[in-house]
Amino acid sequence: MNNEVVIINSDMSNLEELQKIAVKTFMKTIPAEVSENDMKKYIQDRFSKGVLTRALSNPESEFFFARLNEEVIGYLKINFGKAQTDVKYPEGMEIERIYILSEYFGKNVGKMLYDKALESARKKKVNFVWLGVWEKNPRAIKFYEKNGFVRFGNHNFKFGNDTHTDILMKLELS
Repeated sequence: MNNEVVIINSDMSNLEELQKIAVKTFMKTIPAEVSENDMKKYIQDRFSKGVLTRALSNPESEFFFARLNEEVIGYLKINFGKAQTDVKYPEGMEIERIYILSEYFGKNVGKMLYDKALESARKKKVNFVWLGVWEKNPRAIKFYEKNGFVRFGNHNFKFGNDTHTDILMKLELS
């Protein structure tokens, strides 16, 4: 056993692993007040094999896994061009998801995935990186602020019958 976290590309051959880590990490971030039906619907709408297959097949999206001893402990999804989810900035890149298993919080895994996102942004020569972070996720907001992101707006999203707010944050690249 190596005990070293590695970041690797994920592709169609990793579909089942991606679905498993996506659902597992997402379920840990949902507040208790969300109904089981709303959670099931959201998971089906966002993490079904069909949805993930389309995302993995999109040349303007990239996925990466964080692996520890062959176990996937987190993942990253980034989007360029028309694959961006909310705001379509041709000169920007979106970090759509950095999700890690909670037992690896504070162990630099999120930072490793974040660094991989910035590496991809620089390779694509984008001017900035942006993301949306749920307003009820102070840990993530603090992480992004610590890494130079600034707020530039917000948008609402539906989760079941409830409306929530994402804070939109941006990092200018030089």
